[in-house]
Amino acid sequence: MPEPVIVPGAPVGPLSPAWRACVGTGRINLALRADHLESLARVQREIGFSYLRGHGLLSDDMGVHRTAAVDGRTHTRYSFTYVDQVHDRLLALGIRPFLELGFMPSLLASGPETVFWWKGNITPPADLQAWVDLVQALLRHLIDRYGLDEVRRWPIEVWNEPNLDIFWKDADQEAYFRLYEATARAVKEVDASLQVGGPAISPGSDEWWAPFAEFVTSHDVPIDFVSRHAYTSRPEQAIPFGTYQELMPPQDLLDQFGAPRTHLGGTPLAGLPVHITEFNTSYRPDNPIHDTAYNAAYLAPVLAGGGDLVDSFSYWTFCDVFEELDVPTSFFHGGFGLLTHRQIAKPTFHLYAFMARMGAQVLARGDDHLVCQDSSGRITVLAWQPVGGTDAPPAPDRHDVVLSVPVVAGGDPVPDDTGVFVLRERVNEVDGNAFTAWRELGRPMSPDARELEILRRCERPAVEHHRLTTVDGRVELRLALSRHEVTFVELTAVHDTHHEGLDDRRLLGLDDDRLVAEHER
Repeated sequence: MPEPVIVPGAPVGPLSPAWRACVGTGRINLALRADHLESLARVQREIGFSYLRGHGLLSDDMGVHRTAAVDGRTHTRYSFTYVDQVHDRLLALGIRPFLELGFMPSLLASGPETVFWWKGNITPPADLQAWVDLVQALLRHLIDRYGLDEVRRWPIEVWNEPNLDIFWKDADQEAYFRLYEATARAVKEVDASLQVGGPAISPGSDEWWAPFAEFVTSHDVPIDFVSRHAYTSRPEQAIPFGTYQELMPPQDLLDQFGAPRTHLGGTPLAGLPVHITEFNTSYRPDNPIHDTAYNAAYLAPVLAGGGDLVDSFSYWTFCDVFEELDVPTSFFHGGFGLLTHRQIAKPTFHLYAFMARMGAQVLARGDDHLVCQDSSGRITVLAWQPVGGTDAPPAPDRHDVVLSVPVVAGGDPVPDDTGVFVLRERVNEVDGNAFTAWRELGRPMSPDARELEILRRCERPAVEHHRLTTVDGRVELRLALSRHEVTFVELTAVHDTHHEGLDDRRLLGLDDDRLVAEHER
């Protein structure tokens, strides 16, 4: 066992909420489906994100821009039927929209080019004023329905990854800047306090920052935040209905988080909020790495430390109800989601659920642990086995974390010999791992009711507990983690209650210690 890490008795600062400020979905139209909403309801119960971002708010399948030809005349109408259903449901589940304006309604598009199985149009508007009119009509409708104070809290992002020609025709930077300028001015004409930003660029495109900053500055274009995406996968290795990729180290994600502030330093945009509006290991929705315990261990230090670098970082995505490439062909298929279809939790879901139970104040953070405390004195620990991506050596079968943890009750240090209840939950290659169970079941493409029930049982983290005793106001917490494990520990000071006549030595009617609790022997 290594020497214990001495956890300070006083907090070093608050735990940043950036890790759960936002989460991604596929296209917004998916929020009309029961499976999607049931998944979001579970995510909100156990994690509780603040915002949801998805594609396609203005795409044809949302039915916003409508026309009707009557007697040789074309009549135009904006329909917000689906927009209202989606946003009503999101708000009812306690999550606000992070609005992404795109893709182009086909009736406004300058060309036929599309992306994804559901054919989002990626071309600029044929008439920029018609696009402005649509954006303003949308925002005015949202304000009328939900109130100005509410909609002012919804960030508005202009387009998605315009640096890639699959998302913006020819990756035309000048054309995107024109779109951004017209959209941002349109937003501010509706209300000057609405938040607008971009450019939502992909990894490997930081050369866009300088011209974007110069453009919005020299043209006095409104901007309230900047956005970028972050992934750490290398080129694709295609298989039928799937993809494998090498992974860079987790630190590369954190470096990408820091890129906007690095590149915008010294510009008028330097002090703006930074939102990572998509991140994950792989950018492919069919890479099985997303389903693994490795993915959770890989992302643990990112969740623990990402808030030092950005204002939000949005996991892409919360569930596998997702159809960018096609309709998934197998239950586990490498989807982005924290949850599969039918709400089976993946190991990375449990990482997020563990984070949601951490205390509000940080006591210590290291390469393999995060220790927090809440106002009652409850201590929480998130620990993980560090993993380093494809080029790192294989993770060993065991990783030890040893912490000397201060114990308080009601804000005050506890006396020596105070009992401390230790509750631990584990997720690894076996425990809390429905993906492993699915493989052991023979990888059924469409699990039947019995198999789904087995997977629900196997998704649950392993639970164990024991009791420690304080020495000098501390306990030594020794955690042996298995391969690719993420573990959550909760420490609570115990006040023993006396029960007159109660004696566990007599549980079998005799006077012996066979059924006496270990800590009482």
